[in-house]
Amino acid sequence: MNGRVLGIELRRSVAPWAGVVVLGGSLAFLYLINGLWWQGASAWTAQWTSMALTTRCLLAYLWPLAVGLGAVHGLRDSRSRMAELLTTTPRPAWRRAALPAGATAIAVASGFSLLVLWGAVQVALGPTTYLPLGWPVISLVAVLALVAGAVFGMGVARALPSPLTPPLLVVVFLAATVVLRQTTDGAVPSGMAPNRLSQLSPATDMPRQMLLTLSGSVDLGQTLWLLGLLATGFALLVAATVRTRLLALTPVLVGAALALLIIPADPRDTFVVDRAAAAMVCDGPVCVTQAHRERLPALASQGREALRVLHDALGDQAPDSVREETTLRAIADPRQLSSGVVLVNFDDPLIGPASGQRLTRLLVAQGLLPNCRPHTPWEGGGQLDIPAQSIAASWALGDQHLVPLQTPETDQYASAAWAQAEAAWTKLTALSPAEQRARIAGARAAALSCTDQPNPLAGQVSS
Repeated sequence: MNGRVLGIELRRSVAPWAGVVVLGGSLAFLYLINGLWWQGASAWTAQWTSMALTTRCLLAYLWPLAVGLGAVHGLRDSRSRMAELLTTTPRPAWRRAALPAGATAIAVASGFSLLVLWGAVQVALGPTTYLPLGWPVISLVAVLALVAGAVFGMGVARALPSPLTPPLLVVVFLAATVVLRQTTDGAVPSGMAPNRLSQLSPATDMPRQMLLTLSGSVDLGQTLWLLGLLATGFALLVAATVRTRLLALTPVLVGAALALLIIPADPRDTFVVDRAAAAMVCDGPVCVTQAHRERLPALASQGREALRVLHDALGDQAPDSVREETTLRAIADPRQLSSGVVLVNFDDPLIGPASGQRLTRLLVAQGLLPNCRPHTPWEGGGQLDIPAQSIAASWALGDQHLVPLQTPETDQYASAAWAQAEAAWTKLTALSPAEQRARIAGARAAALSCTDQPNPLAGQVSS
């Protein structure tokens, strides 16, 4: 009987629309906007943890919507003027409340689960072979957040049966997610609220460094707080007096108190490095992280060739290894360079998709003139070094003419930069071999020291 009534709830009530909004709104956001979640090594379809964190990021607007949709469903009895009639039936209040609450919970959980399933299919069909064990926890907490929010909205609407209740709840929860939001743009997560309060919001920032994941203490604290919110919402659905409604607030207060005790106070302990993902896998002098181990075969062959070219060009001063860059840093912070290592950043729009001889050329360029300013989807600093790197790589590979590392842009600034590069190339190749080597060595030393040159071509190569 209960299953039959639940089926009617799912077919004829507004509950299924909550799931449609969650799934449709999320897919529209991800696919209709060409955002950073499609780019770099932390793209939402590139790694399992990145996929889970990107979908969690969508809770910034899905969570308030779930609360509001739950409140709309919670007004059903008052809109139909059946509240008093239903209280006179012999059926227990908790059983009457369980069916609509269950229908709403199933709808929002199914909508978000289908979104995660779609993302999981994209990741599984991709090249990654690394499967972390912790990513399902990130998604399960998100499902719990949506279910708890929807049931809480129903309970508040049952206690305060006003047409203004749903929009007010949406505004309150949306404002809370904005105030509690933390960003990971810096070396340490930061926000307007203290770290413990910030983690009461289930929405995370868009992942930028694919080695980071949420700590277990954050997952546990959020779970306790959301279970308290769920229990309070269901208690408000059942409560019939002012006293019982006040008592219904106990679970959410207890859950919040326990969460604040468990969630770390230091923002550094919120996002932690996935040590298994960051572990190095090597093939001779070429190493990548476990998360990118599928890239090792191609990188190893091209990396050895690049190291040979660099040794011919620099002699004993040449780097002797190629390693994936794993240092965590804030946006626009300089990279930590080393003369003995060619750093590879798969977030670099040039290196990420490169293969074959093009990858070799890029590795040679990084070995000769590593860019101190990072070049990623979030940062364009390394873009300024490409003309100088093109000169150095073309020289080391013995090209007869300058070969750009990327197709030159056609705007006025880029055209002027590449015209300077052509002039610098002509001047460099007109020198004696010993002088050429000295100029390249001097440019490399300046690059490794992160010397700020307003014109890298004139300052590093052609002067």
